[in-house]
Amino acid sequence: MSGELKPKIGITLGDFNGVGPEIIIKTLADELLCNHITPIVYASVKVMTYYRKMFGYNDFQFHVIRSIDEAQAGKPNLINCWEEELDIKIGTPQGVAGSYAIRSLDLAIADAMQGKLDGIVTSPLNKSTVKIPNDTFTGHTGYIGSKTQGKPMMMLVSDEMKVAPATVHMPLSEVGSALNTAMLVERITALHNAMVKDFATSKPKIAVLGLNPHAGESGLLGKEEQEIILPAINQCKEKGIVIYGCYPADGFFGSGQYRQFDVTLSIYHDQGLIPFKLLSFEDGVNYTAGLPIVRTSPDHGTAYDIAGKGIASTTSFLNAIFMAAHIAANRQMNKGLTKSPLKFTQMKRERFRLDI
Repeated sequence: MSGELKPKIGITLGDFNGVGPEIIIKTLADELLCNHITPIVYASVKVMTYYRKMFGYNDFQFHVIRSIDEAQAGKPNLINCWEEELDIKIGTPQGVAGSYAIRSLDLAIADAMQGKLDGIVTSPLNKSTVKIPNDTFTGHTGYIGSKTQGKPMMMLVSDEMKVAPATVHMPLSEVGSALNTAMLVERITALHNAMVKDFATSKPKIAVLGLNPHAGESGLLGKEEQEIILPAINQCKEKGIVIYGCYPADGFFGSGQYRQFDVTLSIYHDQGLIPFKLLSFEDGVNYTAGLPIVRTSPDHGTAYDIAGKGIASTTSFLNAIFMAAHIAANRQMNKGLTKSPLKFTQMKRERFRLDI
């Protein structure tokens, strides 16, 4: 962390035609939040003023700054990332919205990489509106990974469960060919390390799902479990990781067996995200493990259908802010304990405790 009791959390604007500006304003309008963190919003004064007036938050004001060095504790800070007038079309996908969402994101990433932020919370954007020169934008996770030279791994987190997909944004028809034992060992190891360092779980208990119905039924319904997944599990066991599987996904979630584990590795995106969103849609958080910086996000999209109506829930966004602060604190404690366990425990533990 940056060394202050109140962690500095950067908040990106996301798609200004979606619910991002609304949930930012509604969340930061609660003065109690600034008792625990120092928020820095990367956006436009003109855009946020437009929404602030539209939703009737006339008494709420951002502390406008030119750089993060001017941020003040106890206030919702806003770095004005551009001066241009933008044509806001609420609930409508626009290429210009994607462009400015990336500008906001890039500036926040730059500050985080310089150690000026303790974490980033990214507001939702629309992938189809983002155009990256000589590249394809597949989402926040991969983009931030490339910008930070990290090895990003998506994790969905709530009080009910934690789940991480081994493969993310790819067609289902390509998942089988994308799997190999070495890749799964790398994913499982990264997941184990994230649970230890970021979620302060000393011996995380990991479950791994199968790819096929009934986890392949001993090879009758597919051989990926026997030839790829189980060998990866066994290799991870040899490394001292507490891991079990592979489980048939339907029974695993339907019976509540997932509650016996600290985190679950699903093999593909919807296999893990459907049960997660069914149980935690309002309060879940999207966390990116494997990065040199801390990044969280609300577990929902731009929600164009309700944008501008003033009814968007702030629960997931607020949880994302708190989680970023807690993970930053956990990383700092883990780093301190590794270097000097006794000294850190005696002198610094209280300094990074977040009473939120």
